[in-house]
Amino acid sequence: MPQKKALLVLTSHDDLGGVRKTGFYLGEAAHPWKELTDAGVHVDIASIAGGAAPVDGRKDDDPIQTEFLAAFADELQNTPKLGDLSASDYDAVVFVGGHGTMWDFPNNDTVASLGRDIYENGGVVAAVCHGPAALVGMTLSDGTPLVQGKTLAAFTDAEEEAVGLTDVVPFLLQTELEKLGATHTSAENFTENVEVSERLVTGQNPASARRLGAEIAKLLTV
Repeated sequence: MPQKKALLVLTSHDDLGGVRKTGFYLGEAAHPWKELTDAGVHVDIASIAGGAAPVDGRKDDDPIQTEFLAAFADELQNTPKLGDLSASDYDAVVFVGGHGTMWDFPNNDTVASLGRDIYENGGVVAAVCHGPAALVGMTLSDGTPLVQGKTLAAFTDAEEEAVGLTDVVPFLLQTELEKLGATHTSAENFTENVEVSERLVTGQNPASARRLGAEIAKLLTV
């Protein structure tokens, strides 16, 4: 059987509404990567704009983050541009979180088409924390929002309030996904919550990243 391939998509946006610098949340890339590679899945990375990918949330005491940074030391400084890649090369796409995603993932034609094509080709679409911002504007070929009628998890409105950024982000992610017809589930703030709805796998926050990767691996290796 050919080796399965997954793509981690990272934000290129590094400005958190003028409050501070942001980017992709490192643990939300590293922990799914670890689960997938341990399951024998080949993992690539790409970013929206290509080039150096801005990093947020680094924890020096997290050995998996350290391992991820070592594995992608060169690639993170010169990531492929998402638009230069082909959906047909991948069995899964993972939209990694971080506040930067709230600016360059939603209603992005490249994001939407790649996710749609992978999903309609029988692949897995996954996203964690703010990564489900990629699902805003992502439709199936018939125009139906990909999230419509599905159960999912994403960074909650309560969590956004808890970190004091309700008035900084362009919109509230949970609210926007619910408007698109998704059923959103919420665990207690900053605790693990992962939903698998058909071939859509979503996680609420950084605590959900490891299990998100494990659930993707299950779908890819059955």
